[in-house]
Amino acid sequence: MTTDLFDKHRTTLERAIEACRTRESWSAYGEPSAASPAAFEAQLGRPFEDDGPGVQAVQDDEISPYTGEPLGISYLRADVDRLVAAATQAWPRWREADPRVRAGVCLEMCERIHAHAAELAHATMHTTGQSLGMSLTGSGTNALDRGVEAIAQAFAAMSRVPGSARWARAFGPSTVELTKRYRLVPRGVAVVVACASFPAWNVYPALFASLVTGNPVIVKPHPSSVLQMALAVRACRRVLTASGFDPGLIGLAVDTTAEPVTKLLVRHPAVRIVDFTGSAAFGSWVEANAFPAVAYTETSGVNSVLMHSAGELQPVLRALAGSLCLFSAQMCTSPQNIYVPRGGLPTGDGLVSVEEFAEGLADAVRAVSTVPRRAAAVLGAIQSPATLTLLDEVGKQAAARGRVLLDAQPYEHPRHPEARTSGPLLARVGIDDHDLFAAERFGPVAFVIDCDDADQALARATQDAREHGAITAFAYATDDAYLDRAENAYALAGAALTSNLTGPMPLNFSAAYSDYHVTGLNPAGNASLTDDSFVAGRFRVTQSRRAAAASRE
Repeated sequence: MTTDLFDKHRTTLERAIEACRTRESWSAYGEPSAASPAAFEAQLGRPFEDDGPGVQAVQDDEISPYTGEPLGISYLRADVDRLVAAATQAWPRWREADPRVRAGVCLEMCERIHAHAAELAHATMHTTGQSLGMSLTGSGTNALDRGVEAIAQAFAAMSRVPGSARWARAFGPSTVELTKRYRLVPRGVAVVVACASFPAWNVYPALFASLVTGNPVIVKPHPSSVLQMALAVRACRRVLTASGFDPGLIGLAVDTTAEPVTKLLVRHPAVRIVDFTGSAAFGSWVEANAFPAVAYTETSGVNSVLMHSAGELQPVLRALAGSLCLFSAQMCTSPQNIYVPRGGLPTGDGLVSVEEFAEGLADAVRAVSTVPRRAAAVLGAIQSPATLTLLDEVGKQAAARGRVLLDAQPYEHPRHPEARTSGPLLARVGIDDHDLFAAERFGPVAFVIDCDDADQALARATQDAREHGAITAFAYATDDAYLDRAENAYALAGAALTSNLTGPMPLNFSAAYSDYHVTGLNPAGNASLTDDSFVAGRFRVTQSRRAAAASRE
């Protein structure tokens, strides 16, 4: 097998490796342009064209959050044993290929996926509820950058292992000389389990980390959002075929809500790697039951905001409102718990009471969520009807225990009047109402929490991170000493901290090649995108030794 594709993508790979080393801003892809829905619309109501194993069946769980209509697409469904058999059969030539060959093929896959950005974006929009803009960026170029990042990190890890070595050592009067050979041996069949609302962000790095290190992969999309993953897998399979490899190396496990297959995949005796994104409860099950497979998980977390002091309050309120509204807070990095000292918040314009802060935040949210065109671009749609049920339940609990500052109200989407939408639910509670806010409330739910002071807030928030999980946190303070204490406390709790950020960049934006996403130090997940531990465990090193020459006296 030639290294033509490696040579084609060498510059991209080298640049990605350098960006991972320096942690600077870089992207392999340019800003996306406006996307036509034509290719997506042509796919609706018909069989999905693929050459994998299985029998065509309509995916009834796949219903657009924007139109309320089923996509009507039928996909090939194959039982778990058949998918594993296809992956195992395709594996030998791939695992024996030079890492440069595998890296070139994987980067060609990323390029091919990017070439279908428009079709993928509309597929993402109408399965997850993301806005078209977010589907093009967060689930498009940014997610692909995470995939390239994983390829770069894995290739660098493999490159640190020499292929051979000459070894000599004296044993008494004799010198023993050995030639040693080191082999990179992939673990085996990998399974990637995607979440419903933001699949590409975690699937791409997991898929390519396993592939480039020599493992076959089975992608298991969520039953309600299959199309984006099906399109990506098909693109990858076509690259494999064009490159002379068996396309069975990448399989698609399509299941239904009524008949799920994730547990069967995780427990299959041939599976050696599992990547999972989803709920904390099921993530814990995966971690406990994946053995002998190694499991990489990202689950739920309780992300907090600490209000200590602020120079200007309005930019802070706008920044917070933007993150509370972004994709209707259906992101693992969305803030939920906002702590404000009950004695008031010092600002450059004087002391701001909790009441004033809360009302100001509610007004800032309304400025986004009640303006249809702006809301459509920022909030998108609600992926699952279960989220609306949760909003109703939490709203009733908050009304009984505290004060509802902002009801979760739908907005009318300007292009899709049947869209399932909701603005944020904003409630004010006390720090003793811990049972209301201790766990993640997935969706547009946020609490303004009265606390004694910012130190009590820091203690409560970091304890919740340690016990219940947190991926990220935010702080606003004009006191550097407080920010230093907060950074230390969140580091020990295993959560990232962003301080004093206002302006156009969303608070919860996570940059490929620079930001480590999840730490593995609290219940929000055991893996990090993308550190060495995320890639290095997907292959092992074996060795052989031969006597190079007769021992000399």
